[in-house]
Amino acid sequence: MKIKICGLTTPKEAEYLNTNHVDFAGMVLFYPKSKRNISLEQAKAIQQALHPEIQTVAVVVSPTIKQVQQIEAAGFDYLQIHGNLPEGLFHRINIPVLKAFNIKDMDQYEFYHSCSGIAGYVFDAQEPGSGKTFDWSLVKQIPRDEKLLLLAGGLTPDNVKMAITYLNPDGVDVSSGVEYSDRPGKDPIKIHAFVSNVRSSSINRES
Repeated sequence: MKIKICGLTTPKEAEYLNTNHVDFAGMVLFYPKSKRNISLEQAKAIQQALHPEIQTVAVVVSPTIKQVQQIEAAGFDYLQIHGNLPEGLFHRINIPVLKAFNIKDMDQYEFYHSCSGIAGYVFDAQEPGSGKTFDWSLVKQIPRDEKLLLLAGGLTPDNVKMAITYLNPDGVDVSSGVEYSDRPGKDPIKIHAFVSNVRSSSINRES
């Protein structure tokens, strides 16, 4: 079971991911509307603090080709795209793409399902980063393929076991669910609890 912690904003938070040996670290770029939006310079500092085995994911909304080129030059391993891709842009991306869907655009799944450059999907709530869950049965209806399927949207240490049992995704993706309740930033205690619950669920499924 893959684990992605998204919305990192400081190198200190990278240390929490290193300690818990997660698989992916997500950083929001070029999206000032998000409280987790950071600059490329901040992202590079976080990348340097991460263990080399943790793969980095640039999270963007309807990016331009210039933004994609900057992300590739910064050395990100994956590009997670919410919203739309300008015509012709997809074939100019040189790193694997995770296409994010929410309940408003799941009808686009079939189109991206057939794209060879799509490495996986992230199924999220209507408002990504809001901490709200959505109807998981919408994902259960979608045919599975060989690409990575990550479940996001309102996951917490308390409900992630239920989500894994119900959907059996390839991985889970969390941001607000492992943040402090009274101030900005990631909470190392919540991250540890989330990771522990995911791993215990995986062991139970295999046994």
